[in-house]
Amino acid sequence: MRLSRIIMALTVGLAVVAVPTAAGAAQPQPAPSATTDPPQPPPYTPVGPSLTVNRPTIFIGETVVLTGTGFGPNETVDIVVTVAPLAAPAGGQAPARRSDGSTVAMVPVAYQASAPLSFTAQTNGEGSFSKRYKPSVTGLLTFTATGRDSDRTASTELRVLHKKQPLPVTGDSLGTPMKLGGGLVGAGAVMLLLTLAWRRRQRLGGAA
Repeated sequence: MRLSRIIMALTVGLAVVAVPTAAGAAQPQPAPSATTDPPQPPPYTPVGPSLTVNRPTIFIGETVVLTGTGFGPNETVDIVVTVAPLAAPAGGQAPARRSDGSTVAMVPVAYQASAPLSFTAQTNGEGSFSKRYKPSVTGLLTFTATGRDSDRTASTELRVLHKKQPLPVTGDSLGTPMKLGGGLVGAGAVMLLLTLAWRRRQRLGGAA
């Protein structure tokens, strides 16, 4: 009888100990936090090519610098130049003004068309280049650069103007200086005659 009670007590004790262990095992485990993952870098966006000039407008005979970026490293870039005539200003070219205030129309200078030009440039390890260029024609020049290996293309524009010319001298403008010169010559002749007459009079007075 006593042995049965001891066995029953041990059984109850083991049951009491096993219940909390089973309850703890049945509880859901916490999900791993998403903040522990390392941040991912943003996707890489390649920079497009660009072509610029240091001066957008120049006069014929001056030099500009072409700068290209965003091309392939250490590649040859083909540059093609196309020329278009500049748009005429509103109202045409300004007339020349005469000395009396009137105006005379100027004859416009004929535009000299030119076939497209081409040359090459070599990029550095970063895909950039600089090239000096001296236009030989006037007009609106468009530069188009294309990489031979990367096939990247960029373009820019340049305005090339005629050199400033002095206003032409018209017939009326020449007339005024000639009139002034003739008047000065006449006044000099009169003064010379008066001087000769005065000297002659002095000589005659001294002889008397």
